[in-house]
Amino acid sequence: MNPKPSLGSVSFRRESGLIYALLAYTAWGLLPIYWKAFGSVSSIEVLSHRFFWSAVFLISVLVAQDRRAELQAIGRSPRTLGILLITALLLAFNWGLYIYGVNSDRVVETSLGYFINPLVSVLLGFVVLKERLHWGQQLAVALATLGVIYFIWQLGTVPWIALFLAFSFALYGLVRKIVPVSPVVGLTIEALWVAPAAILFISFGDVTGTGHFSDSLGLMLLFMGCGIVTSFPLLWFNNAAKRLQLSTLGFMQYLAPSLQLLLGVFLYREPFTPAHAVTFGCIWLALLIYSTTSWLRTRTQRI
Repeated sequence: MNPKPSLGSVSFRRESGLIYALLAYTAWGLLPIYWKAFGSVSSIEVLSHRFFWSAVFLISVLVAQDRRAELQAIGRSPRTLGILLITALLLAFNWGLYIYGVNSDRVVETSLGYFINPLVSVLLGFVVLKERLHWGQQLAVALATLGVIYFIWQLGTVPWIALFLAFSFALYGLVRKIVPVSPVVGLTIEALWVAPAAILFISFGDVTGTGHFSDSLGLMLLFMGCGIVTSFPLLWFNNAAKRLQLSTLGFMQYLAPSLQLLLGVFLYREPFTPAHAVTFGCIWLALLIYSTTSWLRTRTQRI
């Protein structure tokens, strides 16, 4: 019979979990600074290096952890490989659009996309998986929709970067739900799916002189670092997920887009108009209602 964990060990797991979560969400929130460092380098080139160096780094991690058997098992399952190809394409679209949004001075809009994302996931669960929405979820989705409609009406433009980021990542999460693969192994396979195309693009740039990998040591290190800034936050998040309740992680996930918004407004001096304020206000209120009612329902069910 295994002894129950002491209060000290439980407390330590929770505290270390909070640290891992803070590291992960802070890293994701500060990523615009990293992508901005590439300057005029095209988003496709940055994306290609991100997938290639992520594949290199993640394979190294799995080899060091002696988890090659997991990769081999997936390789023997055509269905799993096919689903991960779909998620790899969704991830490539999401990552590429995010890098493009940051480097085209639309950091505020990218943050809007990741604020909307949880609510889009709820909506997809209702439409695709036929999940029932409680009143808090219904009200949250309605408020977020009103906020986006107000934005379009006031500024006369659709925040397409925000919407495509939200829907592509929500679709990615929806499809990944049906694959029984750990996050790190799944991301490794996704990176390997895209890596051949990334290598071809990088090689073409080197041959034709249109690539920037060899322009300077600093730029070369930035390209190679794409694997680290992509993979480390995921590893931190995995450690946090093992130690914290999902409700705690759910509240903390808004740290990343909050940091992105602050960077866009105060560091990069992007416009934040009254229309932005109303739209973000509707979505923040929607997220508050969604998170609070979901937490209350979970607590009631436990009691």
